[in-house]
Amino acid sequence: MKDLFGKAILDYYHKNLSEDILTETSISDEDVLPISYLFRSYKDMPPLEREALKESFGNVLDIGCGAGSHSLYLQETKKLSVTALDISEGAIKITKERGVKNVIQQDIFQLKEKKYDTILMLMNGTGIFGTYKSVPEKLKHLKSLLSEKGQILIDSSDIIYMFDEDEDGGKWVPMDNDYYGELTYTLKYKGEVETTTWLYLDFNTLSLFCEMVGLKCEQIATGDNYDYLAKITIA
Repeated sequence: MKDLFGKAILDYYHKNLSEDILTETSISDEDVLPISYLFRSYKDMPPLEREALKESFGNVLDIGCGAGSHSLYLQETKKLSVTALDISEGAIKITKERGVKNVIQQDIFQLKEKKYDTILMLMNGTGIFGTYKSVPEKLKHLKSLLSEKGQILIDSSDIIYMFDEDEDGGKWVPMDNDYYGELTYTLKYKGEVETTTWLYLDFNTLSLFCEMVGLKCEQIATGDNYDYLAKITIA
């Protein structure tokens, strides 16, 4: 893992010569992700993110914390007990430096024997599942981290709109993967390239997977670009 996100976050925070991150997927052209966006304040967050922070309670685990913006808001403004988790060494270093008290550099699917009231998975939280086939087992693991009345707050998008219509008005979807939302995701920063598998899940599919493993999935908010926020609880 080259940790390009972590390198970009470190450079930006310490005012080293930095560039914006370039992103690209197997179905979309290259796009720019300004590093400043990873340091956004509450007022600059999208409505779905603000709603998730509003719904958060108790002992919170912020998965894929990035530069720690969500964790900082919950810790400083809502006065919640927050643990920020990321696999990125650079992200965790800056999250600490910004003042988040509890941080863990670890793969979430290796975290065990802990319980949380709120598990936060934002900025396309389903992406962390990686592949369509792996979703049930990874949901089981997340379930094991929930307190009895706990919740997972997760966002994603139904990206079917990105595919062309066929002559019958349906969508033409390539059959390269098990599911149309399973993409190859590429990051570019300062001449380095990092590629991974990233998953966007439509709400109905996420809900079906949850039902398979004894979880209840409720859509609690929708955005303007086929995106949604879901709350998952133990059924």
